[in-house]
Amino acid sequence: MASEHDKRSAAGQKGGEAVSQEQHQKAGHAAHESGNAHEFTSKEAREAGSKGGHAAHESGNAHEFTSKEAREAGSKGGHAAHEK
Repeated sequence: MASEHDKRSAAGQKGGEAVSQEQHQKAGHAAHESGNAHEFTSKEAREAGSKGGHAAHESGNAHEFTSKEAREAGSKGGHAAHEK
């Protein structure tokens, strides 16, 4: 079953060709300004993030943390977000 995001992506194609990134951005800005933008539910956002992560790993573009990097990131916790 296609997700809502997949349906919207398919609808954004014209004549079998995907719209350009610039056209996509302009349409997104216009939708936000007019109040017609689709707001992701937490489930949709999680699905989109998961797809992006899988795609990055499949294409070899994903960052693979070393144990040292992971340890350093973990020790920071949420400190940067709470420094304001």
